[in-house]
Amino acid sequence: MREFVVEADGGSRGNPGPAGYGAVVLDPVSGEPLAEAAEYIGVATNNVAEYKGLVAGLKAAYGLDPEAAIRVRMDSKLVVEQMSGRWKIKHPDMKPLAAEAARVFPPGRVTYEWIPRERNKHADRLANEAMDAGKKGKQWEPSRSMAALDARDAEAVRVVGDAAAGAAKARAALAGATPVHTGLSAAGPQPAPALAEPAPVAATTAPGWGPPDMGLPATFVLLRHGETVLTPEKRFSGSGGSDPVLSAVGRRQADAAAAALAARGTIQEIISSPLRRCRETADAVAAKLGLGVTLEEGLREADFGAWEGLTYAEVRERYPDDLDAWLASPKAAPTGGGESFATVARRVAATRDRLLARCQGRTVLLVTHVTPVKTLVRLALGAPPESLFRMELSPASMSAVAYYADGNASLRLLNDTSHLR
Repeated sequence: MREFVVEADGGSRGNPGPAGYGAVVLDPVSGEPLAEAAEYIGVATNNVAEYKGLVAGLKAAYGLDPEAAIRVRMDSKLVVEQMSGRWKIKHPDMKPLAAEAARVFPPGRVTYEWIPRERNKHADRLANEAMDAGKKGKQWEPSRSMAALDARDAEAVRVVGDAAAGAAKARAALAGATPVHTGLSAAGPQPAPALAEPAPVAATTAPGWGPPDMGLPATFVLLRHGETVLTPEKRFSGSGGSDPVLSAVGRRQADAAAAALAARGTIQEIISSPLRRCRETADAVAAKLGLGVTLEEGLREADFGAWEGLTYAEVRERYPDDLDAWLASPKAAPTGGGESFATVARRVAATRDRLLARCQGRTVLLVTHVTPVKTLVRLALGAPPESLFRMELSPASMSAVAYYADGNASLRLLNDTSHLR
């Protein structure tokens, strides 16, 4: 079951007075805005505007996935307590609105949480944009909204989605889109891939500037395995070496990642590289989530040939010319029959496309290695092969990429290690 976070707010300049509401649906993993709603509602009280914002937010989430679980966050103590059933609803104007909110999703799938006003800035900005539009005799237009950008100083988990939201707004504005509820997907001009490079994303339409895709993406949460005994010494450890198990530190890291993913509750499937360090990491998560693990050969690490088990300095000393060639070209393979980055990219891209064909709208955990994770990120961004050397990827770190049906991809998270602190 997918989960969404709905944040809603409403305001009245006079109480009662000119009023409006705002609501945003957020991805609970990345904090990226998935849909927004706002409206000027004429003369009303603060509480009525807040309830209307709640209803609009729930309906926007329902439009994304009617089977989702919803976590509502509002700075209105009154609405939170009344909708949670702890306070009675006495005001005649609010009773029908509360009943309407309760009908959108089954009660067991919606929870309510009070948050301070400073943590509800996105919805607050939307409500104020709606009231500002009403003052001019107009209605709020999503293509003109700056709420996502203005709320950048809100809780840190949401910062990840700001760039994606801004790009989607630019697309909507250029396309002249004006719906009240706007599904956001990242986009932008994407360069054509070089010859022999796999396509950044398998697509039925060409990526680029166009209307935002309204469908739910396939989200791949990318978990690098925990440490092995080779990790602290920075030794090459790929598919052609000793296939080490997790160290004691690595097992603790896997358990911490499992706890964090269980708390989020959004993973619907687990797919792992067949190498033991990934299987052990995946098993730790699976035990917490009550899921099985599917092994996928395409997610294995690169084969580093004769460099397996060696440090960078040792490779430099023994195979200087081969190392220089490997650093200079993605087509160069490690000594002794290893895999080039170009070969790995083709394998990973084919695996990605195969998984996307059956995972649209789902959140799937891929437990894999440094090179496959960096390759998926690189392809999502349309970045050149040399970008692989410019990314940091820690043991048991999490990254996330969302893939939309229109062919666009959105990097939502990179090298998150907050669960290990």
